[in-house]
Amino acid sequence: MERVKKIFWLIHLVVWVLFASLVVLQLSSDNDAHWRSTTVGFIATCLYVFYSNFYLLTKYTGQRKGKDYRLQMVAIVLTGPVPFLLFHQKPFEFMQYFGYYMLHQLTVVIFLCLSWLARVTETLVLNTIRKEQLEKQAVEAELTNLKSQINPHFLFNTLNNIHTLVYKQAPAAPEAVMHLASLMRYMIYESNAATVPLAREMDYLQDYVSLQQLRYKHSPVVDLQIEGETAACFIAPLLFIHLLENAYKHSPGRLEPGDLKVRVEIQEGDLTFSVRNPIAKKPANTLEEPGGIGLPNVRKRLALLYPDQHTLTIQDSGDTFTVLLTIHGLRAPAHERQAHLLHH
Repeated sequence: MERVKKIFWLIHLVVWVLFASLVVLQLSSDNDAHWRSTTVGFIATCLYVFYSNFYLLTKYTGQRKGKDYRLQMVAIVLTGPVPFLLFHQKPFEFMQYFGYYMLHQLTVVIFLCLSWLARVTETLVLNTIRKEQLEKQAVEAELTNLKSQINPHFLFNTLNNIHTLVYKQAPAAPEAVMHLASLMRYMIYESNAATVPLAREMDYLQDYVSLQQLRYKHSPVVDLQIEGETAACFIAPLLFIHLLENAYKHSPGRLEPGDLKVRVEIQEGDLTFSVRNPIAKKPANTLEEPGGIGLPNVRKRLALLYPDQHTLTIQDSGDTFTVLLTIHGLRAPAHERQAHLLHH
């Protein structure tokens, strides 16, 4: 906001310099011996009227003091031509002074209008910027809130599963700890960025899947396939985890290998993410996996992040539940990818 105000004052300076130059050129060409004093007096009158009214408009904006403003504006109108008369060096009679006084009332009215126009324009621009900043802050706060609603029960279950592996001295325990550390590091540190490489988001999903797999004795219950160049695509962090979490939550307690099918496809900057899961006959997992932000909040976050840039389709066949998300235009420019690599 301060930067915008400085730009406005710079515009004021440039305009006044140009205006003063034009006045000097005009009056100096009249072969008048007193053109310098006349020029100074005229410009002083313009500056006095313009910025006196500009100050009053700034002072009384948003306040119910219209009477005070009108009284002071009348004083500006009455005293407006005084600077010109003070600087003017020609000896005048009273009637000549009065004539110049009345003539310069037109200048006073013009610059009152110009100062009002300048103040209204600046106020409108500043209010628009302020409104956009507030809206942006509100959106960022809402996104932070939505992003932070990660299912805590999953973490407790994972820790219990790892504790069991350690107690049994299972060979999978160290790898499970590494997956959890990678997952937590991404959630706490890396997900603070506005966007992350899709490859990193996929690593996070795979860590999540590996930790969820500790609950199952069978081969991997998730069939995860990725097609396309993930390094060239950037995505909002923690966007897909809720869809995958929802699939686990509403699946039967016992899953066969490959029951959960996750597909990620990147093609010409468009990303398609789909997850399909069998539907539990009774909501047994609802007690086991409380929390989760649900599909309505996923829709809300997508609307904030990718307005008019995504489609979210949900299909319920009775036996399977499929969520299909498509986001367009995710390929980051080369300079953004380079900046991200340097940052990390």
